[in-house]
Amino acid sequence: MRIAVYPGSFDPLTNGHLDIAERGAKTFDKLIIAVMVNPHKNPLFTVEERKELIREATQHLPNVEVDSFPGLLVNYARENGVSAIIKGLRAVSDFEMELQHATLNRRMFPEAETLFIPTAYNYSYLSSSIVKEIARHGGPVSELVPPHVERQLREKYGIAR
Repeated sequence: MRIAVYPGSFDPLTNGHLDIAERGAKTFDKLIIAVMVNPHKNPLFTVEERKELIREATQHLPNVEVDSFPGLLVNYARENGVSAIIKGLRAVSDFEMELQHATLNRRMFPEAETLFIPTAYNYSYLSSSIVKEIARHGGPVSELVPPHVERQLREKYGIAR
């Protein structure tokens, strides 16, 4: 069985993230979308909330599991029989950082390849930070995130529909 992991903070999940997940799910027998636990970040959504938002968005993908992990991605990958790490790329600036991570991950865990999937052009400008900034000011995010994520963003920021 070919298992891939798609790691990220997903705070919140965007349509760009979902695009990468759907494409990864077509390529692998099992795709684990893994929410990284970073104690140095102050996320809007808890890990459990993010996992639930992802589960709802990917319920149409039967080979997708949602999980979370602290620590090193390579340790998680090793423990879960992962043979590929999926990373979405929006721009050249993403590539530089992700290539560095991929090289380090390969050095620590050569059994897993890192696969870069370019984000669909209509999501190339999209990030969770941008989505949160727009939502925080009551701006429209309906084309940027799944509907249930939009509802949760509005609830978090106390913005009526």
